[in-house]
Amino acid sequence: MTADRLAEHYALCGAALRESDRDRWLACLFAPEAARPHLFALYAFNAEIARIRSLVTQPMLGEMRLQWWIDALDSLEGAEPRGDLRAHPVADALLATVESRGLPRQVLLDALDARRFDLYEDPAPDMAFLDHYCDETCSALFALASHIIGGSGGGGGAGEAEALAARHAGRAFALVGLLRALPWHVAQRQCYLPGDLLARHGLTAGDFFAREKNPAITAALAELRALARDNIGKAKHSLLSLPRSGREAFRLLTLPELYLREMERRDYDPYLTLVDVPLWRRQWALWRNRL
Repeated sequence: MTADRLAEHYALCGAALRESDRDRWLACLFAPEAARPHLFALYAFNAEIARIRSLVTQPMLGEMRLQWWIDALDSLEGAEPRGDLRAHPVADALLATVESRGLPRQVLLDALDARRFDLYEDPAPDMAFLDHYCDETCSALFALASHIIGGSGGGGGAGEAEALAARHAGRAFALVGLLRALPWHVAQRQCYLPGDLLARHGLTAGDFFAREKNPAITAALAELRALARDNIGKAKHSLLSLPRSGREAFRLLTLPELYLREMERRDYDPYLTLVDVPLWRRQWALWRNRL
């Protein structure tokens, strides 16, 4: 793979990310120039595996797509590379980033394993399961982005603070994303609301799919929003221990609050409202980043 061809694939990752995940694409524009292509590759990979459910008609086809990515990552460890690998710009750019930036391959494999849950209609059993799902799919992205950008530049306490910030930032970002996606999840018969949370409010997954807004559903969703805010606070507290340069990977953490406020409007309907924020407000929030 020539340098020009690889640069083209990184650019294609950026273009794909702009269409599929505008928030992460915007955040990348504030990152150091040298790190930007690698962030494009990482986030484009995440967008690819996050949308698998919407591209397949049955779980087995989704499993096959996840296995394709596992095979691609295995090629870094000497496994026989797939013949179609170099024809996939995102895979090519991701593997180049893993090698050049020394990203832990296992973290990406764990994300692929967690995404299996997306393919099926089994509800999230409890909050511990949902925390683990958020950690593997979203917290991992914050940690890897921090690694790409350069992290805190320190060990010991700084490294621990960085890990805690990634965990809580990822949980907050993932919870808000799941809450925003409720209308789509209901249509797909997917319930990410944990069973123990639903039970505390006298609900079951069946009540969730009934699409009837009632005080119990409202209270359960309010509890999840409060949990997201709690994670935002914990992430910001951990970031206080890091130098400004170590916080760049967490710029995205400025956006969940914007969406949470939209969900607390009086006309918000979890089954019908498409929670969004004007692009200029998101850009402004990222630019004014006060983390």
